[in-house]
Amino acid sequence: MGPTHVLFIGGRSGVGKSSVAAEASLQFAAFDVRHAVIEGDNLDQAYPEPWRAGVDLAERNLAATWSNYRAVGYARLIFTNTVSVLHVPTLSAALGGEVRALSFLLTATDETAASRLAGREIGSGRDAHIRRSADAARRLDHAADGSVSRIATDGRTVSDIAADIVAASGWADAR
Repeated sequence: MGPTHVLFIGGRSGVGKSSVAAEASLQFAAFDVRHAVIEGDNLDQAYPEPWRAGVDLAERNLAATWSNYRAVGYARLIFTNTVSVLHVPTLSAALGGEVRALSFLLTATDETAASRLAGREIGSGRDAHIRRSADAARRLDHAADGSVSRIATDGRTVSDIAADIVAASGWADAR
């Protein structure tokens, strides 16, 4: 079937990863590009946190899920996860076989992310979530290397941000 083509979309909470992935999926569908979307943040959402015990549950679940997609003919994947852009080799290995990856780090100011999170996080963990988002932004900005394309989301529409990713992918041209 050939290599897996994957778009890794990372970024702090509140930056718009899920919304941008959903919009990119719609744009790819308009070009009749066969693809899948996997929300990586859900692959190891458990308590106690598996990664704190050294369990690679996210990678194991990604491998299992992607093998099912591949078995029915999918070769393109949009993958979102906060820190995915820092773990491209590990995540690519979990996908198996030859992987051609592009990585995108979505960015937003602390004010923008806090405003977005305040609109969706209505429970008791909102303030802690906003603090973790700011911490993640600093870590991602520092640790993401030159192979990662940074895309600012402040003041931009989800459609425009997704269009940048769709254009950079080249998938519509390679149908």
